[in-house]
Amino acid sequence: MTNKLRSQIEEEEAEKQRLIVEERKHEEFPDNFLIKFFTKGFWNAEAATRALPFVLFLALLGMIYIANMHMAERNIRQISKITKEVKELSWDFKTTKAELAFKSTLTEVARRADTLGLKESLTPPQKIEDKEVGDEH
Repeated sequence: MTNKLRSQIEEEEAEKQRLIVEERKHEEFPDNFLIKFFTKGFWNAEAATRALPFVLFLALLGMIYIANMHMAERNIRQISKITKEVKELSWDFKTTKAELAFKSTLTEVARRADTLGLKESLTPPQKIEDKEVGDEH
């Protein structure tokens, strides 16, 4: 009876070992949400093939969106650069205009003409009249 009992216990243990091995073979992939979703759920090869044009369309829209953002940022940088340049040119214009106004004053013209050897006339201008031309009229 002990041999019979011992052989029965050994058979039960061997059965348990076989069940454990079979369970491990069956559990190669853990049964999580993603695996269920892609293998057992509604997402399979046929559904993926049907959805491919829509996915490509979404990818195209994403690329257009990214390109649009890059263009907008580049335009903003150009606008700020041009605005800065306009401000600098405005200040240059105002400075040049002020210098011209100063250089065209009577005293400044006289001082510059003096360096060339020209002198300012101290007598007022006189009107010259021709008597013969005046009598005829």
